[in-house]
Amino acid sequence: MSNLKKEGNLRDDLNKNLKNIGVEVRGFVTKDFLEILEPEALRFIAELSRKFSDTLHSLLKRRATINEEIKKGFLPNFLEETKPIREGRWKINVKIPKDLLYRRVEITGPVDRKMIINALNSGADIFMSDFEDAFSPVWDSVIQGQINLRDAVNRTIEYVSPERKKYSLKEELATLLVRPRGIHLPEKHIYVDGKVIPACLFDFGLYIYHNHKALMARGTGPYFYLPKLESYLEARWWAEVFSETERLLGIPKGTIKVSVLIETINSAFQMDEIIYELRDYITALNLGRWDYIFSFIKRLGNDPRFIMPNRSLLTMDKHFLKSAALLLVHTCHKRGAYAIGGMAANVPVKGRPDVQEQALKKVEEDKLREISQGFDGAWVAHPDLVPLVKGLFEKHMEGPNQLHITHDGLNIKAEDLLSVPLGEISVEGLRANINVGLRYLESWLRGTGCVAINYLMEDTATVEICRTQLWQWLTHEVQLSDGRRMSEELFRQEMKSVLENIKGEIGSENYSKSKFQLASKLFDQLVTTKELIEFMPLIAYDYLD
Repeated sequence: MSNLKKEGNLRDDLNKNLKNIGVEVRGFVTKDFLEILEPEALRFIAELSRKFSDTLHSLLKRRATINEEIKKGFLPNFLEETKPIREGRWKINVKIPKDLLYRRVEITGPVDRKMIINALNSGADIFMSDFEDAFSPVWDSVIQGQINLRDAVNRTIEYVSPERKKYSLKEELATLLVRPRGIHLPEKHIYVDGKVIPACLFDFGLYIYHNHKALMARGTGPYFYLPKLESYLEARWWAEVFSETERLLGIPKGTIKVSVLIETINSAFQMDEIIYELRDYITALNLGRWDYIFSFIKRLGNDPRFIMPNRSLLTMDKHFLKSAALLLVHTCHKRGAYAIGGMAANVPVKGRPDVQEQALKKVEEDKLREISQGFDGAWVAHPDLVPLVKGLFEKHMEGPNQLHITHDGLNIKAEDLLSVPLGEISVEGLRANINVGLRYLESWLRGTGCVAINYLMEDTATVEICRTQLWQWLTHEVQLSDGRRMSEELFRQEMKSVLENIKGEIGSENYSKSKFQLASKLFDQLVTTKELIEFMPLIAYDYLD
């Protein structure tokens, strides 16, 4: 019997057992998958989906309504109705657990087997395993990721490379956190009562169902990172999901711990409120700088006052990003939560010691800036950066945190967060966005969501910045520094040139087997569409298995 037929039979048998609980699996099923997709686990996810999906859809509609208001000229601002929360003297209700006390360096990466082992062994304080931006949600990868995490929690995970090199866990490991997909994404392979379910509930639900007992037995717990929240109401939704999950699983209230990424322009104005809604669960906010820039352009891109210069100029010393960083530290420490800094995305530069030295110097400068601002830790994308970043925080930060740095008297106004940096828009910036955007998207379509490009580890946020910048420049027909104006013709001419260079680089045979033709088609759609598409995966997901 062929593997395909076996998988089909396994799925059919599983769906017969699931019919009475209203769940249908539409992805292929292997014998290993059955351990994760067991009926009781799916019953639990179905309960969450039935209880919370309608509210979630209402929140997504609210996002669209607010976006339309911004297009009409209503700019993001601090909310008048929540002013008492911002001005109130309250703190989080969470006692920071022992294994979350030190967060000087957090490493991030997708949920593939080798990555999980290397990240847990890296010497980092935290490993954020990612179903979101560093992940391409191919069905096989989604379920295999859950298998990998289960094995990591049980400390049975091993990996043998094609070269027969064996990877296994050390004694001392980073604390494990999991980032589920954002609330805007569906999981097209699972239906409840004939409706596709939210991917965030699927990722969150499977992980906590299968692992909460083992985690608690080891003295840790089910810890999560939440991406791309845009309002305190979305934080409230998650708090209600957590509360119901703890009730259904019979675990004490507050067992779940959560950190939240501030990576949308709207959430920057609601940090106090987001912490307040999650006060029984939250331990930290993190400034997700790349998605934050993407959100800034996406939400304000129709307004010519907010045209951004070349992506390379959007560094953390710019006023709008520096303001967000200081506000985050101030807000977190005032409320007793940690403030986690941005990503050092550099990867080793083999055979180029001069380039490597320069890259590490930039990382050091970036982390020293964050330490001076009061951050309690920061992210890295590669294990080789862990000793450098950890060493900097250990040297310049006394104790496990900097909660004593509260920036009393700080007065960040809306115009600070909405300040646009000066700088040129050049043909080099145009080409760089096309080149990096296409290379990442092609990799994502092949099922790889974490890609080293030009010695930087790139994820979905990179392609989102690239394509929204191009869309913004095209929408306003901006003048480039060489005098030409941005147009569809110029964009497509430059994209053709980039594709020809890539073809020459990888060879005709490899190019013909690649996804670059599909990537260029989708990238063209993302850039030239009149109404900006909210998220790249919303249109590219249909092309994944």
